[in-house]
Amino acid sequence: MFVALLYLTYILFNGILQLIIHTKEKNAILFTHPPAESFSSTGLVVSSKLPRFSDMYTLTIASADPDSISAKPQVEFTKSVTQWFTKDGVLVEGLFWKDVEGLVNEYTRESKKSK
Repeated sequence: MFVALLYLTYILFNGILQLIIHTKEKNAILFTHPPAESFSSTGLVVSSKLPRFSDMYTLTIASADPDSISAKPQVEFTKSVTQWFTKDGVLVEGLFWKDVEGLVNEYTRESKKSK
């Protein structure tokens, strides 16, 4: 009887966690806190998407709280994963990280509004 109760509790809590993942996290692979020296009160959400049977990979950086006054517009890039691999199938990490750093720099860049 005790084991059955544990099993049902596991199913219940696993269902709740799956609901949270499906509704809140979606394609997110990373959530951050705001940097300590930042005046921003919101962190970032990094999301990725690689559709089935496609080589086009999309990486997105957005504010964790898009309604915040300090939130910046989201940025993303879409690129073929074949650009980061050799013909032997080895990932060239330097090329991938260069693209990721470019996306981060694009997000952190000051807006070009006149002050």
